[in-house]
Amino acid sequence: MSVHLGVYDIIKSPLITEKLSLLNEDQNLYGFEVDRRANKIQIREAVEKIWGVKVVRVNTMVRKGKPRRVKWSWEHEPSVKRALVWLAEGDRIE
Repeated sequence: MSVHLGVYDIIKSPLITEKLSLLNEDQNLYGFEVDRRANKIQIREAVEKIWGVKVVRVNTMVRKGKPRRVKWSWEHEPSVKRALVWLAEGDRIE
């Protein structure tokens, strides 16, 4: 069962890391934090609509939330879904 999410509800924020910056230049790869309910097809459509580019491939992963110490107890950060998106040659996201 797929949930109908708006284009701007699917993509939460871009992932900006040193490793992804290098992969941007070499493999035309971009990373995004996405809604946990979104599937690969919805992520592909959202990126194509927002930035007007052609998506070649999408990989997703769920990063488990880490336990954090808060005063006298432990709490967990929420789990986060990430998407790695490969663009067609010649396309770029600024």
